[in-house]
Amino acid sequence: MALDQPISRRSLISALGFLPALRLLGAPQDKPTFSTGVKVVNLFANVRNKAGAIVKDLTKDDFLLDEDGRAQEIRYFSQESDLPLTLGLLVDTSGSQRRLIEEERAASYRFFEQVLRPEKDVAFVIHFDFDVELLQDITSSRRLLEKALENLEAPAQQRQPQQRQPTQQQTPFPFPGGGGRRGRNGRGGPVNGGGGGGRSGGGTMLYDAVLLAADELMRKQTGRKALILLTDGVDTGSKVSLSSAVEAAQRADTFVYSILFEDPAAYGGGGFGLGRMGGRVPMNMPNGKKVLEQISRETGGRLFEVSKKNTLAKVYDEIDEDLRHQYSLGYSPDHTEAGAGYHRIRLTTKQKALIVQTREGYYGG
Repeated sequence: MALDQPISRRSLISALGFLPALRLLGAPQDKPTFSTGVKVVNLFANVRNKAGAIVKDLTKDDFLLDEDGRAQEIRYFSQESDLPLTLGLLVDTSGSQRRLIEEERAASYRFFEQVLRPEKDVAFVIHFDFDVELLQDITSSRRLLEKALENLEAPAQQRQPQQRQPTQQQTPFPFPGGGGRRGRNGRGGPVNGGGGGGRSGGGTMLYDAVLLAADELMRKQTGRKALILLTDGVDTGSKVSLSSAVEAAQRADTFVYSILFEDPAAYGGGGFGLGRMGGRVPMNMPNGKKVLEQISRETGGRLFEVSKKNTLAKVYDEIDEDLRHQYSLGYSPDHTEAGAGYHRIRLTTKQKALIVQTREGYYGG
């Protein structure tokens, strides 16, 4: 259900310190998409030929499916899903991205206009740097999404309140541990993240952003769900691991489309090496591209790289095409006794030259 009420903004990351305690106390939890007694597993898939073009005319009989190495019967199939879409935009606003924010803002607004169908699809906006901030909760309102994009800003800009426009009216933060926390609205000023993730710690909380978007927002939604992750892929401050972030997206049955968008001149100083795009990056930094490849591959999304020829606007057009041309498949596992744990899915076509894009598995229980 779309929530068009104004919300507080900082700090989403504070929820991390409270979630385990709440679960131990028996606080209500949303059930995972797939549990031990599940009868149907649903998949959304895109298919491309060797040239990369979308293949739109396949039938159920063109696909082959197995789970944990055992062949499965596809019982439900449609060529194009008309199910509602929940879209989450996660934007890296750390210092290394500050010169890219204007382009990100303009392209993202156009993307929302292009993809979201009125009265059917919803979206939310999160930005992350030394903290994770929910700029706009789930809504179908283009106006509220546009306001959220206007509030994208790098940390250096966040320290200059006079440059910031007034935001939405404050309300209690909707996540566990957040009641009573307030966002920036001209009355309370900035609020730091909880659990050690505030300004003094620094860092880029990419993994935390993915986990919280999946676990606290996407997991409660039905239908098609996708996160758009706009970043250089470098995480320097998260409290959770990459594998935990991936698992959260898998449990929420959510694709992650990663967009590798780098500023070659963002890094400087000693102890740096030459980056892929000619910029200088810290020698001990993780490879952002490999990180984003893993997140997207394991959740059924795709990785895109922004370049002079392949602009952010063009990348968004490709994601739009993906979302408009998905096959919907469903099956009942023939070994329900397998129960909890991770179950690996392999979906292919009888035409060996075609490439299928879907999630690699799901968690039962």
